[in-house]
Amino acid sequence: MKPRKQIGKILVDAGIITDKTLERALKIQKGSSKRLGELLREMGIVSEEEVAEAIASQFNLKSVKNFANHPFPKDLLDLIPGRMALEKMIFPLKSHDRTLALATLDPSDHETFTQLAEKTGMRIYLVLSSREDILTAIEKHYLMGEKETTQKQKILLIDDSPVFAKVSGTALTNEGYEVLVAGDGIEGLKLALLHHPDLILCDLFLPRMDGYNFMLAMKEHPEIAETPVILVTSKASREEENQALNAGFIDFIGKPVLPVRVIARVQRALTTDKIIHQKEMTNPNGADLHPAAIAARAACRASLQRRESVSRVDSKLPRSKHQ
Repeated sequence: MKPRKQIGKILVDAGIITDKTLERALKIQKGSSKRLGELLREMGIVSEEEVAEAIASQFNLKSVKNFANHPFPKDLLDLIPGRMALEKMIFPLKSHDRTLALATLDPSDHETFTQLAEKTGMRIYLVLSSREDILTAIEKHYLMGEKETTQKQKILLIDDSPVFAKVSGTALTNEGYEVLVAGDGIEGLKLALLHHPDLILCDLFLPRMDGYNFMLAMKEHPEIAETPVILVTSKASREEENQALNAGFIDFIGKPVLPVRVIARVQRALTTDKIIHQKEMTNPNGADLHPAAIAARAACRASLQRRESVSRVDSKLPRSKHQ
């Protein structure tokens, strides 16, 4: 059998990147757990669509895009639970003659496709698509097109770097989010208690309270204890990432951070939050939720008085070594 052409070589042959760019990216990839296509996309070198087309060429598969507005019957959607669709970045496109056409971001995920084939009794036919198209379809059809109609979703940025706050804040504002900015962990905690953001991006190294102590402080306040938080840090290593996830952060972004990466991670986190919240509404006991999903479930909105919460912040905060 003819060996499969590597995605980097496909991108070079298509004139999308140069040999030198590929060489540098491969060196960076050695210290990362990311796939080459994902790494190049997060670096802003290639687009999501270009990666999808390259993977389609690599695996000799067809690709599909802009399919979210097509009608998909309920019995087709029921073949794949919403939680699984989001976790695996897959979406059911069509079912015919015991064959299930499936949009996917990663055609090498044989374990998932084998599991689906056994569960449905159908042959799985893979079609490549971009993360953006799959997420859009999941939101529209599994979340019934839920939108924040009464107010914009709030994103709290906690970082002492004015550059990061300005660049990321501007990018998120342009995407339609309401952005709040805090320069240290204590100020960030106060803003979180006052405004109840939908998502928080928190730097690891902060004045007065670092990222891990911020997470501990959040857990003391029921009204914000389960707000999803993404850790942002220049100390980007596999060990740091594992530590962050174990500490309760739902995602990890290494610096330097490109605006396109911030937007992608924010959109993914908020979409995850919506799907898990919907799952909890239909199954309050959460019996079939994955532990990671439970850890990232929708932010609780307890009825404790905000003024009382803010007044006790300074007396209950754990102090970091930066003080």
